[in-house]
Amino acid sequence: MHVYITGIEKAFRKHADTVHAASAKAYLRNQFEHFGLPTPLRRSTSKAYMKNELPAYEELPVIIKAIWQQPYRELHYFAIELLAVYKKEWEKDIIYLAEYMITHKSWWDTVDAISSEITGPYFLRFPEQTKQVTKQWNQSDNFWLQRSSIIFQKAYRSKTDTKLLSAYILHCARSKEFFVQKAIGWALREYSKTNPGWVQQFVNTHTLAPLSKREALKRIG
Repeated sequence: MHVYITGIEKAFRKHADTVHAASAKAYLRNQFEHFGLPTPLRRSTSKAYMKNELPAYEELPVIIKAIWQQPYRELHYFAIELLAVYKKEWEKDIIYLAEYMITHKSWWDTVDAISSEITGPYFLRFPEQTKQVTKQWNQSDNFWLQRSSIIFQKAYRSKTDTKLLSAYILHCARSKEFFVQKAIGWALREYSKTNPGWVQQFVNTHTLAPLSKREALKRIG
């Protein structure tokens, strides 16, 4: 194991709580192990560790992929936060590392965190990459990539590319996958904070799954 990973693992183990770990594991359908750190404590522990020591940017792919092989979910969250710390140093090819993270040990918690912390900011930094990469995701057979293509703009507000959002939603509108239907509704609901009229019209003029429609209109009334 990389020495950098060993250090954060020790920091997490210091605060391990078996009761909270069992609860957290059950919440994610027993798919991942947990140390049992409450979110505020995990974040403060991670922040303190990264403040004290950061690896070179060039080491990130090796470190993050090694972390992703570990069974503990708190380590996966740490890897996402670690990559986000380097936003100003990101190079175009870092998106392939993000894609690896989306498609391995996949569940909504990490996929959504990657969207918020990595892919959303990445495509603002490298807008010329947006259509090429996200179109591939949207047309992929991997529904976590489809979800990511739909929600990466959820914090863009007035910068939202509605043409792209519309195309990606409609391509997946007939999906029976819960996490895709939910993503469609979530993306529309977030954009309704900026342009409720557009969202209302979109819902009125397109056939969406009941879950997607219900989620989309939650803030419109």
